[in-house]
Amino acid sequence: MGLPVVVGVDGSEGSLRALDWAAAEASRSRLPLRVVHASLWEHYEGLRPTVDAAVPGEQLLAEHLVASARDRVRDLRPEVSVVADVQPEDPVAALVQESHEASLVVLGSRGRGRIAGMLLGSVGLALAGRSHCPVVVIPARQPGAPPKPGRIVVGISDDAGPSAAAVFALAQAASRHGELTAVRAWRRPAHALLTHPPLPGAPASIQRRQAEEHLDEVLKALETLENRKKQQQAQESQEAQQPQGAQEGQGAAGREGSGTVVVHRSVAQGPAHQVLIEAAENAELLVVGARRTSGWHGLQLGPVNHAVLHYSPCPVAVVPDTYRG
Repeated sequence: MGLPVVVGVDGSEGSLRALDWAAAEASRSRLPLRVVHASLWEHYEGLRPTVDAAVPGEQLLAEHLVASARDRVRDLRPEVSVVADVQPEDPVAALVQESHEASLVVLGSRGRGRIAGMLLGSVGLALAGRSHCPVVVIPARQPGAPPKPGRIVVGISDDAGPSAAAVFALAQAASRHGELTAVRAWRRPAHALLTHPPLPGAPASIQRRQAEEHLDEVLKALETLENRKKQQQAQESQEAQQPQGAQEGQGAAGREGSGTVVVHRSVAQGPAHQVLIEAAENAELLVVGARRTSGWHGLQLGPVNHAVLHYSPCPVAVVPDTYRG
């Protein structure tokens, strides 16, 4: 069994949505689920518990909270192996530590900003900028329309080859037997004429063509990488086969999402965050990458990450470029 899906809970409505999403992901991926509550969460987010602030009362509240979350998962997803834990520490520190041994960490958004639409709380932002594995943030608001089942959107960065985010997004689409939309944004030069479409040979036309070529190159490299993985998995499966028919059947069933994913290309003019937010309408998940600098322990999120985490209409996965899941 692989590394668990970890979900942080704090008793809020947003964390319940995160819990349900994480349980569904654990079920789909056939992974265990680990429910974590950091008992300093209320102080970190500027809240106070609704019971007596004495230490025994807070401990009882925390234990009741994780027990209720565990029971909810057992009722909704009885096939999922679930454990719950209370950690007496800062939630960011606790969840960053959990990310060392997790397939992904899931968190609900609980923003308190005065600007409408800015829905990401301080814990989610800090975790997305420090986690060692992908972090999925579930929006506080429900989407206006139901998402298209299995539709995953990924932003394609400047990296020459397939990024960790692209690989993760393809795996998510495969596990859902869905489709992947790869999005590459480009910007019209500030001095270019606003012709629609750009004239051939004009700076804007060149920028668009370069974006299309880059997207094609990345997706070809991603396809090659995935084909190698499938060949390796097939070889390992053959080597591990046992003569008993039942065991062979179990081995075949354990491979989820190995089918072909339909990949759509999208090249759009505009700021990257705006292009991605628009592309994420009716998606189940928006995936973006995040660079990690060795030796730097502060928040490592770019402006595009910040924007999509605050304004995305669907859950957002932030995948560190160091992740090799």
